[in-house]
Amino acid sequence: MLGLSSMTVESSQPTQQRPFHPGLMAAILLLGFIFCESASGSDIYVYEMQNGSRLITDRPLANGYTRLIRKSTEARGAGKLAANMNDPTLRMESSVYDKLIQRLADQYDVDFALVKAIMHVESSFNPYAASSRGALGLMQVMPATAKRYGVHDMYNPAENIRAGVLHLKYLSEMFGYKSYLVIAAYNAGENAVLKNQGIPPYEETQNYVRKVLYFKRRYAAQS
Repeated sequence: MLGLSSMTVESSQPTQQRPFHPGLMAAILLLGFIFCESASGSDIYVYEMQNGSRLITDRPLANGYTRLIRKSTEARGAGKLAANMNDPTLRMESSVYDKLIQRLADQYDVDFALVKAIMHVESSFNPYAASSRGALGLMQVMPATAKRYGVHDMYNPAENIRAGVLHLKYLSEMFGYKSYLVIAAYNAGENAVLKNQGIPPYEETQNYVRKVLYFKRRYAAQS
């Protein structure tokens, strides 16, 4: 067990009362890495508290006042995540991953514009994105899906995109490369699309398909 069971990292958002200093962020990150290194062999949890601060701990918290952001035996990256790396202001530009997307899309014969459009809608190009349902990373890959494709580090952009592309390849073959069905299945699951013989009558999924198709057209035109 750890000498300290948890560490809270306050939000790095500057305020008038407490000016932000770059050295403070560096110290926070260093503490995070040291703490996580000491937790080798244990599950490491990163939670977001109600006040916006982040908590790193080796013990799961069962209450309604926290949001689980990450659970992993991998210590690397936990300190950055706890230091508010999920802040929308730190999201990458849309072109940062283009070469990686293109390489994997070509390798697995998946449409580049489709991959990038889904990434845009799923995470806004934030490699540390995490949903309340447990989806992680750029392509918001579920742990079971990642395991299916042999992906272990879902915060690694190359690994996360590879899992997303392989899943899109699987869905494309299942639904005859019909983009609207592939997109719907990526959001709601293939069983929901098969059961409804088309896009499920879920408002979330229908809006999702519209958004992804919009960005797909935009990225196709740009490329």
